[in-house]
Amino acid sequence: MKLMHCAALAPLVLAGCATSPKDITAAYVSPVPYQAMSCDQLRGEAARVSAAAADAAGVQQGRANSDAVAMGVSLVLFWPAIFMVGGDKGNASQVAELKGEMNAIQQVNAEKSCGIQFQQG
Repeated sequence: MKLMHCAALAPLVLAGCATSPKDITAAYVSPVPYQAMSCDQLRGEAARVSAAAADAAGVQQGRANSDAVAMGVSLVLFWPAIFMVGGDKGNASQVAELKGEMNAIQQVNAEKSCGIQFQQG
């Protein structure tokens, strides 16, 4: 009976777990604001957005890891640990927005042939 309750709760709790940053889809960001920038300005903006995206992705990955640990502990050892699962807490939308900004910058980079190299991560 106890196992049945755990099995019933698992899908509900998993839905509240933080998403891994690699699984977050980029939000649409218009490239229009970037089109007025010079290649040097675009390069600086790409560096700024890339650093912010790396920071946000690190926070998001930390939340995903913590939630995975809390979920494992709750299902195996101590069910009240299930309440330690924090979820995305708005950080996932920041990651999506920053990914969208990088996509817009990449688009303008290609249009202007600025030669900015982007690492895929």
